[in-house]
Amino acid sequence: MTRSLDLPAIGRIDTLAQELAMLQDRGKRRIAFLGSRHVPVVSIHLVELVARSLAQEGHNLMTSGSQGVNAAVIRSVLDVEPSRLTVLLPQSLDRQPAESREQLDRVLHLVEKPEHDELPLPIASSLCNQEIISRCDQLICFAFHDSETLLASCRTAEDMGKVVSLMFFD
Repeated sequence: MTRSLDLPAIGRIDTLAQELAMLQDRGKRRIAFLGSRHVPVVSIHLVELVARSLAQEGHNLMTSGSQGVNAAVIRSVLDVEPSRLTVLLPQSLDRQPAESREQLDRVLHLVEKPEHDELPLPIASSLCNQEIISRCDQLICFAFHDSETLLASCRTAEDMGKVVSLMFFD
């Protein structure tokens, strides 16, 4: 009895080769983190561990300023190497929740978008995610299967040829 192997599509082979090359590359990368505002407590520790480890290795990390995944990344990088962190806000700092502002005040590289203050937050967040993705080499995203904005951001990053690591909470 013979068995055949289904070969992956050529595009998938290219993606796999790109991901393997990036893993072997010892150079420093610009790694973006995006994720849900609502995160299980156990998962927060995983996000913090990954972000802290990457910052300690010398990679530059980018994220946005909301609670959940983004706040965990900010907290972790500020603890080990604040100069390795860039935070892009979807709107101006004044539009951020009070609980976020104290942490954001400690960020050395903070990019505000006051020109988006009049936009609804979901639209401003989507534009912010697109800018974060355009500035990175790799995207790490923590989401739920129904996180439409985050999943769309991952598709955008893949379309731009970025290496995307998508992890689900559910």
